[in-house]
Amino acid sequence: MNNVGILGVIMLIVVLGLIILFVISFTLFIKKLLNNSSQKGSSYVDLENRLERIENKLDFILEKIKST
Repeated sequence: MNNVGILGVIMLIVVLGLIILFVISFTLFIKKLLNNSSQKGSSYVDLENRLERIENKLDFILEKIKST
């Protein structure tokens, strides 16, 4: 640090701070994406169960209609 000077040290601290901020932001972004992805997966399972119930009810109604 013989020839760097105070401005060079300040610039180095700013750059390192920005790199750390980027890493933290990117980590939180990936974490949020993974959480949203897992929530969508569970909502698809719920939607599939609902559709299956509707299909069973329609089958029941069709059987009633055929038997009359």
